[in-house]
Amino acid sequence: MKCDVVIVGAGPAGIFTALEMIRNDSKKKIVMVEKGRAIEDRRCPKNVTKKCVNCKPSCHITTGFSGAGAFSDGKLSLSYEVGGELPELIGADYAQELIDYTDKIYLEFGADTKVEGISNDDKVKEIRKRAIQAGLKLVDCPIRHLGTEKAQEIYMAIEHYLIDHGVEMIFGYQCHDIILEEDACKGIIIECCSDTRKTEEIFADDIVIATGRRGADWLERMCAKHNIAHRPGTVDIGVRVEVRNEIMEEVNNVLYESKLIGYPSPFKNKVRTFCQNPGGFVSQENYDNDLAVVNGHSYKDLKSNNTNLAILCSHNFTEPFNQPIEYAQKVGELTNMLGAGSIMVQRYGDILDGKRTWQKELSQSNVKPTLVDAIAGDITSAMPYRAMTNIINFIQAVDHVVPGFAGIETLLYSPELKFYSNRVKMDEKLTTNIENLFCLGDSSGWTRGLMMASVMGVIMGKRLA
Repeated sequence: MKCDVVIVGAGPAGIFTALEMIRNDSKKKIVMVEKGRAIEDRRCPKNVTKKCVNCKPSCHITTGFSGAGAFSDGKLSLSYEVGGELPELIGADYAQELIDYTDKIYLEFGADTKVEGISNDDKVKEIRKRAIQAGLKLVDCPIRHLGTEKAQEIYMAIEHYLIDHGVEMIFGYQCHDIILEEDACKGIIIECCSDTRKTEEIFADDIVIATGRRGADWLERMCAKHNIAHRPGTVDIGVRVEVRNEIMEEVNNVLYESKLIGYPSPFKNKVRTFCQNPGGFVSQENYDNDLAVVNGHSYKDLKSNNTNLAILCSHNFTEPFNQPIEYAQKVGELTNMLGAGSIMVQRYGDILDGKRTWQKELSQSNVKPTLVDAIAGDITSAMPYRAMTNIINFIQAVDHVVPGFAGIETLLYSPELKFYSNRVKMDEKLTTNIENLFCLGDSSGWTRGLMMASVMGVIMGKRLA
C-alpha cells in the first residue's frame, strides 16, 4: 500500500493530526492504523460480567479509536501548565494558544460548554493557603469535563468526520516495525492482532507514530533498534485513592480537580495528584502482557458516593539503568501476583498499622469500593519502599488541605502506573533525527493527557497539510 501520510495509533495525537490536515484543505491520502476497534465497537464486557475477563487480543478500555484517555475520565486540561513538557519545546504562549484553538474544535464536536474550576476566587485562595502550609503547590487548571460516556459520542462524531473526508482506517492491526533506508523512514510493517502471520507493508511520504502510553514500551524498543534519538523518560508509580464525596466536597465544588504537587521527605521525589473523579468509579485496565492496572472513570450523568484520584510518584533513573518502563511493569506484575491477577485494595489505616485489609473490614467501612472485584490485601508487600514512603507522606500533607483525606478508611488501590516512553528528541517543528518520521503524544514522552496530545496532533497536522 502507498499513501501520503500513515498514522500509527488512533488516539488524540493521531486523530488531531488527520483532523487538522483536513481542516487545512489537505488533499493528501491519509491512512490510520489502530490495533483496537472503531469506537462504536468498543464495549467492555465487565458491564455485564461484573468482572474483568481480560479481553483478547486487546483491552477495549485501553485500545481503539480515541485511545485510552477517552474511555476513562474524559477531561480536557485547559492550561499549558498541565499535561507534560510540550511547552518547553514550543513555548508556553504558543502552547496556550494551541490549547484554546484545540478546545474550540472539541466544542464544535459537542463538548460541554461548562468549564470547571474558574470561579470562587476566595475559596481557591483558602485552599491554596492550606496547600502552602502543607508544603504543596496547588496548580490552577480550568477543566472541561467531557465525561466517559459523552467523550465516546464526541470521538465517534470525529471518527465519522474523518472517514467521510477520505481517511482510511485499518482496525485490528498493529505496527510491527518501521521501514528505514539509510536515515529516512519510508513506511511501516503492520500485522494482524488476531493472526500475526498476516502482515502488510505501507509506504508513505511521512510516518507519524502516535501510539499513546499503551504503545510506549513498543516505541522504546523502536528507538533502541533504529537509533531514534531519545533520552530516558519518566515512569510514575502510585496508587488510586478513593474517599467519600463528603471529604472532597469543597475541592470538588470549587476546583473540580485539585492538582497538588509535593516533594515529600526524605527522598524528595515529585509526587502529584492526577485524574480526580468526583462521584466517579475506580476501574481496571489490562495490557497485552496481562498486566492489570487501576484507573478512574467519571461519567457526566452516572455518579457514585465516592471521589477517586491518583497519587503518582515520579521516577527518573540514571546510568547505567535504562529500562524504566520494564521496572514499573515488574512492580505491577508483583502486585498482580499477590492479588491473583486482580487489582488490590487496602485501607490507609491498615497500612499505618502494618496489617493487610480483609474483605470483611471493607464491607463494614463507610467507603465502599466502586471497583467491586478488587482484592483486599496488602499493597505494601509489592510497592517499593521509596514509592510507598513518598505516597504515605504525601497523603498526610494532603490531609492538611483536605481534612479527612488521610482517614483510616481511605482506600488505596494498586497498581496505578503511567508509562511514558523515553523522550524522543525533536525540535519545535517536531522534527526527529530520522527523516520523514514523527513521534507524537504520550508515547513520545512529551505529553500527558488528552488535551496536550491533541495539541501535538494539531501542530503535526498544520505541518503536513
